[in-house]
Amino acid sequence: MAVQDELDQAKEGFIAKAPEEVYSQVFRHIKEQQGSGIVFGLKEGNKAPDFTLTNPLDEQVNLYDELAKGPVVLTFYRGSWCPFCNIQLRAYQQSLPDIEKLGGRLIAVSLQSPDNSLSHKEKENLTIQVLSDLNGRVAESYRVLYELPDYLQDAFSNFGLDLTVFNRTDRWILPLAATFVIDKEGIIRRAYVNPDFMKRMEPQEIIDELKKLQVEP
Repeated sequence: MAVQDELDQAKEGFIAKAPEEVYSQVFRHIKEQQGSGIVFGLKEGNKAPDFTLTNPLDEQVNLYDELAKGPVVLTFYRGSWCPFCNIQLRAYQQSLPDIEKLGGRLIAVSLQSPDNSLSHKEKENLTIQVLSDLNGRVAESYRVLYELPDYLQDAFSNFGLDLTVFNRTDRWILPLAATFVIDKEGIIRRAYVNPDFMKRMEPQEIIDELKKLQVEP
């Protein structure tokens, strides 16, 4: 099953279970972002900004150190509380052997605190690098960070989720659903950025891009 098929099923479940005042505000915000005219995300051909972030074991992971070993698949996700993100990460985890065979490395970045990232790795049996971008500085450098408007903050709070507590920050911020395939020289070769977090890059697209990198001189 394609990832998008699973995401579509999750969307149907979200609409069926969530109060209308919650999901209507979520869809309102997606439409506002789509119609804002803002160009979200770095583009193919852009140089990927370097960063160093901490994993749940308190180890420092540097992007360009990883790129020295091979291309990197960098994906930004909203958090372990997001079922759509969990579907994506499970699918990417399943594709990890194929990604690694092609010399690639997979790094997942969220704004959640390291302890929540550790719980997430353990719950989902993730072996990929899961890094914490506290306060969203890296997400901002990739142009995928956004502030939640007041009406969406209220909707999240009514649903029992306070992002300032979960992410240990004083800002209501999230990253867009975004995945970048970055070559060893630090150039973004494939970019997927979508305000609709119910859509994600398919694992096969990642694998196809890594195959292209392998055959290039």
